[in-house]
This record gives sequence, C-alpha cells and structure tokens, in this order.
Amino acid sequence: MAENQKNLCAMIPAELHSRVRAAQEQAGLTLSAYITELLTNYYEGGAEKMEKGMRTMAFQMPDAMFTRLKRHLERESERTGKKVSQKEFVLGLIQRALDEAEREGAAGHGADLG
Repeated sequence: MAENQKNLCAMIPAELHSRVRAAQEQAGLTLSAYITELLTNYYEGGAEKMEKGMRTMAFQMPDAMFTRLKRHLERESERTGKKVSQKEFVLGLIQRALDEAEREGAAGHGADLG
C-alpha cells in the first residue's frame, strides 16, 4: 500500500454496491480513485471543484450502446497502445461535430439569398 494511505472497508447494501461499481466503471477510474474522489467531494462540501471555464455534462445511454462503446475504447486502446478514455472519446466526437457544423454554417453564409 502506498505511503500515507489507509485501507477502508465497509459492508454496504448489494444494490448500492452495484450502483457504485457501475458508476466507477463509467468514470474509468480504479475503485480506490473513485471512492477517494467521492469522499473528497463529500467532505469538501459536496461540490466538485471544477477547473476554471469547465462545465459538466452527464447523460444516460442504453446498456447495449454502453457495451459497444466500452468495447470500442478497449480496441482503440490496444490499437494505439494508449488508454482511450470515455471523456477523450466523447469530447473528440463533439469537437468534430461542432467543427463540421461551423464549416457548413460559414459556407452557407456566402450563399446568394436573392
């Protein structure tokens, strides 16, 4: 165990355990890192500290799509030799879509309205 760290073990209801593990997996963190984050947020007043200029976006998706996403991220991580996170993947998709929409919007502004 790392220096300056202690083990914390507690019995919790099975349903809560399932929810925590699902959220931990979705966050892409080890259980230790996820629980540390939860407890730190709780003891710091329950509010996550955000980097300046950052916002949180959260959404749910069907199980089948989530499974496909996880498999894709695993394949990409193997292909590139670098762990591809959900955050990195989703931000990349959003950035490409916004860039494309802005290019199309800019091209449309030059069209003749007459």
